[in-house]
Amino acid sequence: MTGLMTANKSNPTLIKTDTEVPLTIAVKAVNEKGEQVDKFIACERPLTVYLNWRPIVTLMTLGARAEALSLGYLKNQGFISDLSQLESVIVDWDVNSAAILTSEKTDDLDEKLSEKTVTSGCGQGTVYGGFMAGLDEINLPTPQIKQSMIYSLLKNISAYNETYKNAGAVHGCGLCQGDQIKGFVEDVGRHNAVDTLAGEMWLKQDIGHNKLFYTTGRLTSEMVIKVAKMGIPVLLSRSGATQMGLELAQKLGITMIARAKGRHFLVYNGAENIEFDAI
Repeated sequence: MTGLMTANKSNPTLIKTDTEVPLTIAVKAVNEKGEQVDKFIACERPLTVYLNWRPIVTLMTLGARAEALSLGYLKNQGFISDLSQLESVIVDWDVNSAAILTSEKTDDLDEKLSEKTVTSGCGQGTVYGGFMAGLDEINLPTPQIKQSMIYSLLKNISAYNETYKNAGAVHGCGLCQGDQIKGFVEDVGRHNAVDTLAGEMWLKQDIGHNKLFYTTGRLTSEMVIKVAKMGIPVLLSRSGATQMGLELAQKLGITMIARAKGRHFLVYNGAENIEFDAI
C-alpha cells in the first residue's frame, strides 16, 4: 500500500492499494444482424465501507474514487461530521473495502443503523437514522440563473460522460459553477456519484452556495436532501422528478430543473429565479 496524503487538520491520511481497478471491460456481443461485435460494459464491484473497523454498508460501484465516495456516504448519512477528527482512509481493492478511522464519537452507531429506510435509489437503496438530521438548519441562497447559461452548461457537460459513451449503464453527476464543470463523477448509481462529489467538497472545504448540481438521474427526495446538505441551491437533471423530491425542494428552497437536454427543460420549483433571456 502507498500513503498518498499527509495527515493534517483538514485531510486524513489516505492509504490506498497500488492496484487501479478498471471502469470498463471488453466483451463480445452479438448484434441484431447475428454478427459478433467487440463492445465495452461498465464494471460493477462491491465496496464495503467501515467506520472505525465496523462495517456500515456495502455499495455497488465502479470504484473510480472510493475514498471520496466512502467519506461522502458517511457524511451524508450522518455517521461523521467533524473533518478535523478524521484520522485515515484505507482503500484496499484486494478485499473490496474502504475503512474510515476517526476520533469523533460514534457511540450511537447502533441506533443509527437500526433506523433504516428503503429508498428508490439505484446503487444504494437504504438510508439511515442520521440522514434527515439538520435539514431545518439549512439556509440556501436565492440564485439568479440565466436561461442562456443553462444551455451553455448542457453543451459543455456533453463532453463528459466518458464511461456512459463507452459502455452505458452508469449515471453521471457534475459539480458546476456557472457553465463550468468543476467536478464530474460517473458510477453505476447516481447516489454513489453525488456522495463522491460531496466527499471531495468536504475534504476541500469548498462552499456550495455558488454552485449548481447536475445529474443524469431522477430527482428523488434523497437526491434533493444530499444536494441541500452540500449547500447547493440549484439542481439540474436530464431525467424527471418525484413528488416527494419536489416537496422537499419547495421546503428547502432549491431551484429544481428537470428534463434538461439540448434546448429543453422544465422548472418545477424556483421559476422566478430564472431569467428567460434565450427564448
